Amino acid sequence: MELLFLRDEDMRQAQELLMLACRSFTGMIDAALQEYGLGHAHHRMMQVVALQPGIAVGALLETLGITKQSMSRVLGELQAKDIIRQETAPEDRRRRRLYLSPRGAEIENRLFSLQREVLLRVYRKAGGKAVDGFRRVMRGLIDESDATGLSTGALHPPQRSST
Repeated sequence: MELLFLRDEDMRQAQELLMLACRSFTGMIDAALQEYGLGHAHHRMMQVVALQPGIAVGALLETLGITKQSMSRVLGELQAKDIIRQETAPEDRRRRRLYLSPRGAEIENRLFSLQREVLLRVYRKAGGKAVDGFRRVMRGLIDESDATGLSTGALHPPQRSST
């Protein structure tokens, strides 16, 4: 096991890098979001619904970690713009399941593509070991936050084909 000697300066640098990376990564889609009259809250909701089609409204609320009032506003706007559709769950008519509409899937895919290109370049430049370490750090931060509502594939390594 490798020993790490981390000073407060190292922790401050990590904190700053996370903040700046988050700002940069989310900012790269600002122009596209503006074209659709959407913001980052809309995008986060679309991402979760894209990753978990049919997610229950309550599970979405828990995953995003936002208030019911905020979720209601953003979800209502996405439904009004025909980006997310809501269906009654067949097993329980009181439950609502959320899906991206065809238009919503098209928009979400465009936004993903913008970020995907940057991730590809950065991952390739950093190399496999760095990418694996990055994922371990990010999962560790999620685990430390006790984010029980997170159930997307982001918590599990992607399956690789052996061919």
